[in-house]
Amino acid sequence: MSSYSEFSDYSDWPDAGFPGIAINPQTLLCEVIDEEACEQAFQASSDDGERVFVLLARGENNRAAELIAEARLADPGSLRLRILEADLARSVHETERAIRRLRNLVTEYRDSHWESVIRQHLGKAYFVAGQYQSAASSFSSALNQRVAAGAEAALIYSSTVALQRAREMVERAESVA
Repeated sequence: MSSYSEFSDYSDWPDAGFPGIAINPQTLLCEVIDEEACEQAFQASSDDGERVFVLLARGENNRAAELIAEARLADPGSLRLRILEADLARSVHETERAIRRLRNLVTEYRDSHWESVIRQHLGKAYFVAGQYQSAASSFSSALNQRVAAGAEAALIYSSTVALQRAREMVERAESVA
């Protein structure tokens, strides 16, 4: 859990779509904020994608990698697992590999309902890599697509917070330069 006093009230953190996990508005990464709720849902889940997501949020990258490998054998074309695989690359500091994979997925799924999801993940990879302008561009595209598609409020909020944070980092970098 984070100790950012500005965001100590987790109710401001965007929902990550799994019980007990939220998106840290400073790092834009998923964190477990309620271990009990997370563990209960994790134990009840038989969905490999959900389980990988939780392992990544917990920082259990080796276990996540093993589960992704097993799940990809059963479902090699799964977009969700391919996105999580890129998230794993980002988590183990292979950001350029994550960016390359996600950019390829954007091309492959352009103009589909998946594009905004992929662009959101791509924005996070750019953000972690310190490429804040590219992150802002990717988050902006995801936000515009989500609004146009009438996506759930939680998804729009997540993209809005991410875009705001990326723009903040662009401004900070420009003021130092």
